Amino acid sequence: MAKIKPFVCVRPAEDQAAVIAALPYDVYNRREAKAVVEKNPRSFLAIDRAETQFPDEVDTYDPRVYQKAGEMLQDWMEKGAFIRDEKESYYLYELTMNGRVQTGIVACASIDDYADNVIKKHENTRADKEQDRIHHVDALSAQTGPIFLAYRSNEVLKDAVKKAKEEKPLYDFVSEDGIRHRVFQILDPGQIGVIQKSFESMQSIYIADGHHRAASAVKVGFQRRKEHPDYDGTEEFNYFLSVLFPDEELLIMDYNRVVKDLGRFTTETFLAKMRELFTIQETGRGHIGENGLTEEMVRPAKKGDFSMFLAGQWYLCHMKEKDVPQDPVDGLDVSVLQNLLLAPVLGIGDPKTDQRIDFVGGIRGLKELEKRVESDCAVAFAMYPTSIQELFAVADAGRLMPPKSTWFEPKLRSGLFIHEIER
Repeated sequence: MAKIKPFVCVRPAEDQAAVIAALPYDVYNRREAKAVVEKNPRSFLAIDRAETQFPDEVDTYDPRVYQKAGEMLQDWMEKGAFIRDEKESYYLYELTMNGRVQTGIVACASIDDYADNVIKKHENTRADKEQDRIHHVDALSAQTGPIFLAYRSNEVLKDAVKKAKEEKPLYDFVSEDGIRHRVFQILDPGQIGVIQKSFESMQSIYIADGHHRAASAVKVGFQRRKEHPDYDGTEEFNYFLSVLFPDEELLIMDYNRVVKDLGRFTTETFLAKMRELFTIQETGRGHIGENGLTEEMVRPAKKGDFSMFLAGQWYLCHMKEKDVPQDPVDGLDVSVLQNLLLAPVLGIGDPKTDQRIDFVGGIRGLKELEKRVESDCAVAFAMYPTSIQELFAVADAGRLMPPKSTWFEPKLRSGLFIHEIER
């Protein structure tokens, strides 16, 4: 039984939402974050990455950075950039990318459900990355970046979402990257009850993206319990900010691999080895856009397929059925490629630490793989996307996905919804 509750939201004033809404803090390095904030000082990234307010010699994780973030949030609230709603509500967050719509329910999830594995994970987290957001949440006494959760679609919630969208949205704007964002508020007690009961009937909910933010929010919550030994479970620090999407609406893009060198192989001997391991078909020599070659011609079309760019040539490759285990983790395409080729043939034992491999999100397109091979890599592999059902199967088995297995688009904006854990 999942406890997903409405909450009192701090959110941008209507005329401020488009300016404040920002991509997640972790899609930028420090230089990029500073450039974004210099261009738009009202971007929520200024609070999410408050080191942008300091000279470069101040460490990103300096205590002053987190203190500054807290001060800025209070200042923006006092000046009217943010408002605090009066009643507990659910919200809908609708994102439209390239004509494709996905709608999530904005709510707060239970830290106990996280600890008890009702909310299931599929990635490990790193302590250093957790500490950054722990300090951030602690300094603000608020969660500012929602956790991207997924659930198995059901008709009750589908109907509730449809009904809520009949009302006028709180926000409706298009961000610089062309994504349309609409937000609706659900205040009707009857509808709130329907949504809450529907989630209570679910045995499992899944973290799609935001494992570090979730772990950090949960750890702050448990620490606040220690600081308030008389807590009764209703306090806001017992919950963390989330947006919950039905599985059928989610888009997972490919997460592709580029390798810096072929090790002991020449192009010819590596290609010969590839032919031993996989079924390979040439697509026509040249780059996408030349000689009539299109991205559709080289993009893998189904599970078990991947594409390779090597020495100016695209190849379509197919994994042999005998080499694909039924195991939920080892049977993933990224696992088969790693275990059959990258590790034993190219010597890349741990893709998390090996400097010879890099990863390219599918949002960048296959032309980016060509650019990498032309500049600093020897070979690129374009993967067929991991499915949401594969992600569910891994999490249900209590297992972990290989690194860089999923790339979700569009990204949820920070700053549109803020959950105060104490005030």
